[in-house]
Amino acid sequence: MKLLQDLIIEKGKVINESILKVDSFLNHQIDPMLMSEIGKAFFEHFHKHNVTKILTIEASGIAVAVMAGFYLQVPVIFGKKQKPSTFSEHFYKKMVTSFTKNVDYEVCVSKEFLHPCDRILIIDDFLAHGNALKALYDITIESGAEVVGAGIVIEKAFQKARQNLEGLNLDIFSLAIINSLKHNQVEFLK
Repeated sequence: MKLLQDLIIEKGKVINESILKVDSFLNHQIDPMLMSEIGKAFFEHFHKHNVTKILTIEASGIAVAVMAGFYLQVPVIFGKKQKPSTFSEHFYKKMVTSFTKNVDYEVCVSKEFLHPCDRILIIDDFLAHGNALKALYDITIESGAEVVGAGIVIEKAFQKARQNLEGLNLDIFSLAIINSLKHNQVEFLK
């Protein structure tokens, strides 16, 4: 997606060889026009998959997932990073290691919103090692629902998430794939 790549080059900041900061348009301050284009791109790729719900993790995935949900006209569920006091004992949970924050947290999703008849599209802002995607995949499978694919805004190919997730046989559609962040430069996969 050229618009996204242009914004990454113009406004993204390479922190080091593994971290790209895009908080000026994606995951702190949000560019609504970009979100709309991202939602359309995910719609165009996944609309034939008969998606019934979208699943993401708070917080950065929510804006992207809502726009995809708008275009696909399906509800959005987001995994919470802490079990709220309003949750009963009926929820799915999986441990996730956050690459960016270097912390472990438990993703919780109420059983009320995932059903065996659902066809789930997983959406996230970044794909690095695949930990968050794998946790959402496992929660969906545990619920009896089917994962129809994963929409990713930015994939860091050099961190090998696709290889780590290979056994899932999952349609992973990334809008911008970064091959390298070496020498403070963003190099996209051709």
